[in-house]
Amino acid sequence: MQAHGNGNPETCASNLLRTIRGEVPYDRVRGRDGALIDQPNATDEAVADAEWVLETFEPRVNTKDIQINPEAGNPGNFITYVDIERKEDEDA
Repeated sequence: MQAHGNGNPETCASNLLRTIRGEVPYDRVRGRDGALIDQPNATDEAVADAEWVLETFEPRVNTKDIQINPEAGNPGNFITYVDIERKEDEDA
């Protein structure tokens, strides 16, 4: 963890997308649904889940695009590309 800069919206969004649902004590719905990794052809559900996580837990950003590429990673891994922008009412 860094001493400074952890509170900016981009860092928070990145941390949220790296968190698996159930791993945060007392906040078991925070993070992405890890069960989607084991489901075949669940990319649409994983995209919707990532959008829900960002809308729910990081309202300071707008999601422009989310793409999940299962072939780009090692077997069992998915690469998620997320394009976000900071909302206009948030200071830099």
